[in-house]
Amino acid sequence: MVIIINGSFGVGKTTVARLLHKALPGSSIYDPEYAGVALMRTGKLLDVGPWQTDDFQNIALWRRSVSAGVRMFSRLRSGPVLVPMTFSSREILEEVVSDLRGGGALRLFCLNASLATIEARLAPRKLDPNGEEGIWVARRIRECVEAHRDSYFGEAVDTESRSADEVANDILKRLGP
Repeated sequence: MVIIINGSFGVGKTTVARLLHKALPGSSIYDPEYAGVALMRTGKLLDVGPWQTDDFQNIALWRRSVSAGVRMFSRLRSGPVLVPMTFSSREILEEVVSDLRGGGALRLFCLNASLATIEARLAPRKLDPNGEEGIWVARRIRECVEAHRDSYFGEAVDTESRSADEVANDILKRLGP
């Protein structure tokens, strides 16, 4: 089984994935962000035009690498593969998920919170609001809050005023025995 935990930056995807990992025997976490960052850095270093982007999800090779990484992790462990990742483009999500659907059970959850809550959760990261990363994150969290109102991005899981443990337990209940 593959469990995608979608949601905005700062909504708690990685924290919830870690809690689910502890609760689900044989599970593993595959975070495709690492491959994306590596591709972007390689693109800059080697001057690979299509890889010079501010969002690795724009790199076709990254989108294909997600399913390859999930399949690899599935072979290494007996339990579900947990994939914390932010998707706000229907086209990119469909491209990634369509390849995963053929490999067995797939569940897609979308953690939601208000823009104000997400901004408060990101505040400890001390991003410069006028810096490149701060501007990029601010734009993306607004996009995510808007996009994630659509059930296409996963079963909605409210994280507003809830602890990560409560959110993880909610998902565990939805997964069933």
